[in-house]
Order: sequence, then C-alpha cells, then structure tokens
Amino acid sequence: QAQLVESGGGLVQAGGSLRLSCKASGRTFSWYAMGWFRQTPGKEREFVAAISWTGGSTNYADSVKGRFTISRDNAKNTVNLQANSLKPEDTAVYYCAAARSVSERRSSYEYWGQGTQVTVSS
Repeated sequence: QAQLVESGGGLVQAGGSLRLSCKASGRTFSWYAMGWFRQTPGKEREFVAAISWTGGSTNYADSVKGRFTISRDNAKNTVNLQANSLKPEDTAVYYCAAARSVSERRSSYEYWGQGTQVTVSS
C-alpha cells in the first residue's frame, strides 16, 4: 500500500525555520512529481510548492517564494520543505502529495499524506 508520511511540524516563533519531511513507502515515487499543500480550518487546501521527479523543476506559491525551498532525495524516497522566515499566516496543516507531473492543482495529485501541523506564533 502506497503511503506518504509527513514529519517535522511543530511550534515556532515568527521569523524561525522548520524543515518538513515526507517519507514515501509501499512503492517507488521516484518517477512522481511531489508537492506540498497546506490547509487551515474553514479554508480550501492550497498549493505551496512542487518538484519534478528529477528535481530539476520547482514551482512555488507566491506567498512562500523566496522563503521556502522544496527538495527531494529519490534514493531515500523523501521530499523536504525547508521553511524559513516563517510568518503567523504560514500556520496550517501541511500535506505531502504525489502526482504524475508537476502541478499546482490538488486534483492532479493521486497520493496524499495525513499532514503535519505547523504553528507560527507572533
């Protein structure tokens, strides 16, 4: 059974950093594009960042561009999201997902993790 498991969330002060990780198991995701989304209560899940299966192409939401960096290690079946200069508005549950190609659309993603909570205090 294909599974994505996120880790690395937590509580951090504004201006701080967190490194989120997503570990894939049950199948090889090396050929999949990987993405990060986030969601707050009452709002739709929104795109944060995505990376191609080679790692050569990345996309970012305007709200995180210049502060967040997505990367992957196909040998370890992991994808990471380095989140710097965090703001209170970055508070959300962050989800890892896998798609056949890089996309900012939720509907493009076939596999989803359970999410990890990120809370940024002001």
